[in-house]
Amino acid sequence: MKNVALILASGTGSRCGLNYPKQFAQINGKTVIEYTIEKFENNSSIDSIYLVTNEEYVSKVSDLSKNYSKVVSVVKGGETRKDSSYNGIFSIKESECNVLIHDGVRPFVSDEIINRCVEALKTKDAVCVTIDSTDTIFNIDERGIIKDIPNRNFLKRAQTPQCFKLSVIKKAHQLANSDKHCYVTDDCGLIMHYNLADIYTIDGSIKNIKITYKEDLEKLTF
Repeated sequence: MKNVALILASGTGSRCGLNYPKQFAQINGKTVIEYTIEKFENNSSIDSIYLVTNEEYVSKVSDLSKNYSKVVSVVKGGETRKDSSYNGIFSIKESECNVLIHDGVRPFVSDEIINRCVEALKTKDAVCVTIDSTDTIFNIDERGIIKDIPNRNFLKRAQTPQCFKLSVIKKAHQLANSDKHCYVTDDCGLIMHYNLADIYTIDGSIKNIKITYKEDLEKLTF
């Protein structure tokens, strides 16, 4: 079964304090999105790559990715992450495959993580890369008062890729597309909301950071 990387790069970069999306920030002569593409381009397990970006940047991303042989298509994103994921998933040409959905601004994903995702999808329908929570997490009420302190041993911090059989994540998005009461922040949330599959976790890395703030860019070296 083919392994497809779906890279979401539709963010606006508002929290990064730039006047352009952070995926286009340059480090040592390359943009962040190029570094991310390269990780999947150079992984022998990945067969093809689909990119999703804001409509106004489709031409720019197409130009940046033209030298990567595995890039099949650059797809127009939507208003939300869920919409962008939907557009990307339904642009995939295969009738069934393994899909690794990854943040375009998470350029330090390693071969080891990608390979663990591919291996897990041989027997699982849904997999998420995670790391342990080293901080205590507070559950607060609307007043900002702590009402619960979950056991940290059972808490994980989600990273990407989030990985699925194409048919499973397609069904999740089809259901959500006609459901006005589905509010989730990622694709695993859709799978859970509709109880379509058990979501297994695999080990990520503290190095597999998502660039969010300007300070994150300032610390990056490749």
